[in-house]
Amino acid sequence: MKNMYTDEGSPLYPRLGPYFTDGRRRVDYVLAYQIQKPNSIRRQSSKFSDNNFIRRLRRSMSMRSSRAPLQPKEDPEIAAQKQRTDYHEDDKRFRREEFEENLLETGLELEKDEGSKIPGIGFLKIHAPWDVLCREAEFMKLKMPTKKVYEVKQGSNLVEKIRLFIHKVTTPLHPKVDANRPQSTLRALQFQFYTAAALLANGVYTSAYPLHDLLYEQWASYSVFYKYQPIGLIRKYFGEKVGLYFAWLGVYTQMLIPAAIVGVIVFLYGCATVDDNIPSMEICDPRNNITMCPLCDHACSYWKLVTACGTARASHLFDNPATVFFSIFMALWAVLFMEHWKRRQMRLNYIWDLTGFGEEEEVRQRFQVTCNDEKVKLTCTDRMPAYLTTVVMMSFMILVTFAIVFGVILYRISIKAALHMSNYPVARSNIRATVKTTAAIINLIVIIIMDEIYGAIARWLNTLGEVPKTDKSYEERLIFKTFVLKFVNAFTPIVYLAFFRGRLVGRPGNYLYVVGSYRMEECAHAGCLMELCIQLCITMLGKQLIQNNLFEIGIPKLKKLLRRRKSDMEEEVNKSLQRHEKDHILGPFVGLSPEYMEMIIQFGMVTLFVASFPLAPLFALLNNIIEIRLDAKKFVMELRRPIAAKAKDIGIWYNLLRGLSKVAVIVNAFVISFTSDFIPRLVYQYMYSLDGTMHGFVNHTLSYFNVSDFQPGTDPLQPMHLGYKVDVCRYKDYREPPSSSAPYELSKEFWAVLAARLAFVVVFQNVVMLMSDFVDWLIPDIPKDISLQIHKEKILMVELFMKEEQGKRLAARDNHNQDNCTSLPSANQSPAQPRSDSYPLASDQFLIIGNAFAVFMVCGNICRN
Repeated sequence: MKNMYTDEGSPLYPRLGPYFTDGRRRVDYVLAYQIQKPNSIRRQSSKFSDNNFIRRLRRSMSMRSSRAPLQPKEDPEIAAQKQRTDYHEDDKRFRREEFEENLLETGLELEKDEGSKIPGIGFLKIHAPWDVLCREAEFMKLKMPTKKVYEVKQGSNLVEKIRLFIHKVTTPLHPKVDANRPQSTLRALQFQFYTAAALLANGVYTSAYPLHDLLYEQWASYSVFYKYQPIGLIRKYFGEKVGLYFAWLGVYTQMLIPAAIVGVIVFLYGCATVDDNIPSMEICDPRNNITMCPLCDHACSYWKLVTACGTARASHLFDNPATVFFSIFMALWAVLFMEHWKRRQMRLNYIWDLTGFGEEEEVRQRFQVTCNDEKVKLTCTDRMPAYLTTVVMMSFMILVTFAIVFGVILYRISIKAALHMSNYPVARSNIRATVKTTAAIINLIVIIIMDEIYGAIARWLNTLGEVPKTDKSYEERLIFKTFVLKFVNAFTPIVYLAFFRGRLVGRPGNYLYVVGSYRMEECAHAGCLMELCIQLCITMLGKQLIQNNLFEIGIPKLKKLLRRRKSDMEEEVNKSLQRHEKDHILGPFVGLSPEYMEMIIQFGMVTLFVASFPLAPLFALLNNIIEIRLDAKKFVMELRRPIAAKAKDIGIWYNLLRGLSKVAVIVNAFVISFTSDFIPRLVYQYMYSLDGTMHGFVNHTLSYFNVSDFQPGTDPLQPMHLGYKVDVCRYKDYREPPSSSAPYELSKEFWAVLAARLAFVVVFQNVVMLMSDFVDWLIPDIPKDISLQIHKEKILMVELFMKEEQGKRLAARDNHNQDNCTSLPSANQSPAQPRSDSYPLASDQFLIIGNAFAVFMVCGNICRN
């Protein structure tokens, strides 16, 4: 390392950006460490007395040629922080020197920078020469394209013409990037960086990261929000794993465009037909003079149905016949989205040379033990109690979520009674709106807080005695636990409003009470769909604006500011920092799970209850347009550049998406049949209406109650609130009148409506599932041109192997002939003729058979597609 410094210790060349001081060698990776004055006598730690560390380090580095390096699953710095151990500064310096000597032995070039503008921090800059990259590429068996390339000609059918037209129209939307930009050298250096991870765990180095490069203007700038993402450049910059995430996010956002358009059309249809909706017109007609029963005991009084006019008209915006069509459309949309992504993923796998990639998962080092080892005997034998602990803890947290929702229910009940008893006219006139909105906001705040708590609990549970074999298994278990807790947290209030509120109420004179005198909530006359819509809207917008966007912008900037303050740097000094110093201030890369998780929850909001909120795809689209650039800016400017990692697909996230799309069909079927009034309207129109219209529907859904049948202490305090005495009030239910032989019992209309609702669920579910399976079968997973290209490349490989085999046979025959020439018979003897069976026909036959088989496979694939 003497070549990097003069005798006085000053650099030979001035510093120039992300390069060494010579301005020619580029910095590929940086290791940061703390600088302290060395002791006069270097203390040799007992840990190094037998040089075990040096032998282990050299042995691990010498073994790199025997196997391909393993793919990273997380940033080395994050992995090191889990098992950090403090060592003496002299020991740390000794470890660094030994590690740097080994780096130099492998051919890497190093340069130290201990005079940085960040106090107490030194940097080791690493450059990988071209010969080192080539050597490591050979060890990793990186593939190069073949010389011969087959050009697959596109068809001339109508679909292909439409595709070419769309491509021509959208050409200005594609980013202008250099497609021949060289691929990142990080992957060829991973074997060294994972050796450094152990030093990070021991505090020898404080951080390790590659440097950021140019990617802001082409991708992270908000000025290019309308353009496609440079996925190829993202893959070269961050690796396939990050590239697949942004490719998936782009496909998801693109598919939201038709869903948002149809959702807006459904909403506008509701707006256009609200004045022609007969049920809402009957509710708003004051001539009907319908007196309703009190909404709460004692404090509430009788009220007029006409006061619910606004709620009834608003409910029609989301509860109309078009919502049934939209539910079917969204079910098919989810299938099309999954199929589109599979085809897009297959195309990327082919372009990125991942079709034959078998991900060799890294076995977690702390789990490389057997149950025969006394040190881990307790862990292996107590694995079942660990699983039971995990199940019990997750069940307990789910019960906590239910308890929180129940607390919000009690809040709604109590605040409604308090507002009814209020002396302020404004408070009494907006009771329903006040209760709905404040309860939804409280649910949102609780969801945001509990999300963070559940994330920490899931991480703790994942390390509670479980022994997964691989990093992938460990990550999938963590994702599943986090998803279950966050999904229950986000959707429990929504599920309550959709399927439970108003179901367990009872009737006037025999209400159901909880926690003493709290009467269970009732739905409005127009149903609970409007409240469900309000809850979905506030939860979705709140999570997107506060949790996803504000937190993603604010928290990284706050952490960056605190790190800058901790380093005692002024703003002017910060502007003059070099690239490796600026990247040191950035936060470490923590993985893609948080990004995927928020999109999966959003996908659930868009698909599961879309029948009650057709504008959900529009809000998701607007959020994702910002989310793509926000994530890009965060990855480029707020987080350190991660080590490039390979991945063939998006992993367990695809299974979660597919599961949600299947559940969405069932959920929407129940929302339409049980939450909305779609089925009761159909039953009335075709079974009970005298003229086949909806006239009289409101009166048909209201039952009668004799006020003399109130239980003691539950009758209104102000029975003359309306200015006249009330003898009979109405409530929404299908029950027998007081004068019947079985007063207040469920009527035959109730059972007819219930049968129709159950029949609708069965028919809707089976029809939509059948249509979804048909669409899934109709669309091939692999695009036709990619399939043809893969099969033609197989033909090319067969030809190359057969020609090589034939060449070997011909060379062997020539050698045999030369050997015969050396032992020729006498001149009076004629040369021996070769036998007819000595000619190497087997190679030619094998070549012909192989080519014929490959052509047969291609033709069979064409016919299948």
